[in-house]
Amino acid sequence: MTIRVQDPGLETTVQDTGRLGYYSIGFPPSGALDSFAYHVGNALVGNEPGAAALEAVYLGPTLEFTADTVVAVTGADIPVTLDGSEVPTWESFAVRTGQTLAFGQLAAGARPYIAVAGGIDVPLYYGSRSTYTLVGIGGFEGRALAEGDELGLGPARDARPGRRLDDAERPVHPTTAELRLLVGLHAHRLTPEALERFTTTDWKVTPDANRVGYRYRGAELEFVPREQPFGAGSDPANVTDNGYPVGSVQVPGGVEPIVLLQDAVTGGGYATLGTVISVDRDRLAQTKTGDRTRFVPVDLDEALSIRRDRAAQLDRIRTSLA
Repeated sequence: MTIRVQDPGLETTVQDTGRLGYYSIGFPPSGALDSFAYHVGNALVGNEPGAAALEAVYLGPTLEFTADTVVAVTGADIPVTLDGSEVPTWESFAVRTGQTLAFGQLAAGARPYIAVAGGIDVPLYYGSRSTYTLVGIGGFEGRALAEGDELGLGPARDARPGRRLDDAERPVHPTTAELRLLVGLHAHRLTPEALERFTTTDWKVTPDANRVGYRYRGAELEFVPREQPFGAGSDPANVTDNGYPVGSVQVPGGVEPIVLLQDAVTGGGYATLGTVISVDRDRLAQTKTGDRTRFVPVDLDEALSIRRDRAAQLDRIRTSLA
């Protein structure tokens, strides 16, 4: 049982929950940028939570199936067709041998996810099937899909069409996304006025927005004057080298903040003024060039509460779809 890639779209990669536990040797986790869409897709087709799926960006792929299976598309708001007839998103549907899945023009969001019963069967690399294209590991030959590729599928566990996520559980994709931010680590390097400006500005997503990170424009931020410390660069944003958590926010030179994502480097010498909480990185992943973003400060207790609520929501969804 395989999937034949007739058209790969803009960039379609194999992703799962990520390559966890290797930050210390310089491996970022990779994995699905929109964790909620990824996990719900797997639940809809009856997969285990860690099964590999496809993540596309802006333009979905065209895929031919060589055997009967069950598929679900989640994430971005985008028309999906099966042999030219529209099929629903956030709902599992049957695919017959020889049928072709295709995508229309993106309406909102940025990344559709394609879950297939049994999961995408590619080799494990450091415990994950996720693609890390910058060094060419994981996924399908360490790269984005190309025309003519054939993807194997694992054995289906509990596949059936007609599973559907309730409308109330489905995320919306506003053109101005609010991202909750845990301020900390090097926030003291910004002046109080600059830090307030950072959290009150509507930042615009630039064309430099991908799995490594998102760059924004909107304001200039001033740093507190300091004597350059030993081991740090001369840029006001430089500090002695430190680790970068996924979601960390940097402002090189005080302009164009960058939020580092799942394929970013694991450390370096730029000040980290805060971290976008894990739940809201799903929302970030569904923004695109030209969209607006606002950063909203939260404290640690609130961030942990939000994470617990998301875990409980996914548990409830999995139970309801079982």
